[in-house]
Amino acid sequence: MNLLSKMVLLMSLLVTLMILALGFYYNQQYSDQVWDQTGQQALSVALSVASIPAVRDAFFHEDPSATIQPIAEDIREEIGAEFVVVGNTEEIRYSHPRADRIGDRMVGEDNDRALIHGESYVSKAVGSLGPSIRGKTPVFDSQGNIIGVVSVGFLQEDVELTARDFLSDTWVIIAGVLGFGFIGSFLISYHVKRSIHGLEPEEIGRLFHEKDAILQSIHEGMIAIDNDGRVTMINQKAKEYLNVQAVPVKKLIGEPLVDLLPNTGLIQVVETGYPDFNKELWIEDELYVVNRVPIFTGERVSGAVATFRNRTEIRELSKELTHVREYAEGLRAQTHEFSNKLYTISGLLQLNRVPEVIEFIDHETKVQQEWIRFLVDNVSDKIVSGVLLGKLNRAREIGVKMTFDENSQLREPLLKRQQENIVTILGNILENAVEAASTNTVEKPHVHISFTDIGYDFIFEVEDNGPGIDEEKYEEIFKRGFSTKESSRHRGVGLALVSAAVEDLNGTIFIEKSDLSGTCFVISLPKSQTEMSRGVL
Repeated sequence: MNLLSKMVLLMSLLVTLMILALGFYYNQQYSDQVWDQTGQQALSVALSVASIPAVRDAFFHEDPSATIQPIAEDIREEIGAEFVVVGNTEEIRYSHPRADRIGDRMVGEDNDRALIHGESYVSKAVGSLGPSIRGKTPVFDSQGNIIGVVSVGFLQEDVELTARDFLSDTWVIIAGVLGFGFIGSFLISYHVKRSIHGLEPEEIGRLFHEKDAILQSIHEGMIAIDNDGRVTMINQKAKEYLNVQAVPVKKLIGEPLVDLLPNTGLIQVVETGYPDFNKELWIEDELYVVNRVPIFTGERVSGAVATFRNRTEIRELSKELTHVREYAEGLRAQTHEFSNKLYTISGLLQLNRVPEVIEFIDHETKVQQEWIRFLVDNVSDKIVSGVLLGKLNRAREIGVKMTFDENSQLREPLLKRQQENIVTILGNILENAVEAASTNTVEKPHVHISFTDIGYDFIFEVEDNGPGIDEEKYEEIFKRGFSTKESSRHRGVGLALVSAAVEDLNGTIFIEKSDLSGTCFVISLPKSQTEMSRGVL
């Protein structure tokens, strides 16, 4: 049986049971009311008959029935009672609907309360005419003595017939209500069926489990909130990213998202109703890309959902590729340079200049060893050392002299985030400085580097003797796509990346005139992790 049929059947059954229960209840209530009203009517008539003076006086006549019978019959016919019987203290009838029973003893054995105790009451008994409901009251003389009893009765079958006549109309109404209930059950069931796109409960259950399996298996974190900022859904990957793997999902559902992620951007999405795509952020030391989208119910924002994925793996691969490229460039530069040196050595040997060959080899070995020794002694991070060594070889290849300040040092251990950004900053700044210096045709191209980790910040200073940059362009050069080079196609990216990396570490970058008559870049980066900028989800 499909869902529509089940709902119609169950709702119809429920409506039927409720209506029938109410019908039987009101049937019983009305029946009881009819019986009570009939009994009270009988008692009221009995009291009226007992209070008629002619009836009381007739008890002292020689033939009481001659007076009482006509009065009782007139009243009986008037009210539609089955009988109005008047009897003496010996329960001998003075009136009866059937005249031949006058003088006989009253039947029912229910006169004691009236004849002995003087009570007026309603009783049910089986008389000579059948089961009936009766109103009983004593008859008093002028001195207050009990001289007889009046019994007014209605047959039970007549009372029940009266109740059934009324209730038959009631059951017609109930049948009509049931009909409307069945129609309403069908319409409601049909509406519910349409609202769930015609799916059956089993299909809905399967879709729920499939959705949950998909959410838990995707390689992205996902969090949804309602319009009050409370978590309505979170998958396992999101728990892993937020370091709450040990907390059951049931405990996280309903919790304010700000307790998991202070300053969360999802609240703003709920408030504004505008999505937010491809925003980078750091959670602890991991980099993520977040998309935030509002959830609409009709035209009203009812919540928001955020998906975020770890960019560290991609960045690690990119970084490895960068390192490979730097290494390859260094090897290429060294290969090119040393091939020239080999030609030089070969020429000197052909000229039989052995002392000059030995001196030349000693000099080149000394220069390389000095560079490597300087970097090993003063730079603890191997990745940063590799970038600096690669740029040294690159500069020598194109004829640019690159020197280090002898007091430079970078021994402070770097966080992964700091390392990655510093590699981006140094790689691009040095590349630009070498290219700028290489354009100097008046004096030997020169790039000078100094750096220190003394104090609370990392300080880097790179200067060259290139043509320099106009002060008016200091702000523009960090914009993506801007370049001072004539052939600027596919350029204008390096300094934009530098600016983003400096901003990510909450650092600062300055440009000033170099002592070498070119440009000097000064970069200051905080060491403390708490002072570094944080992204929000």
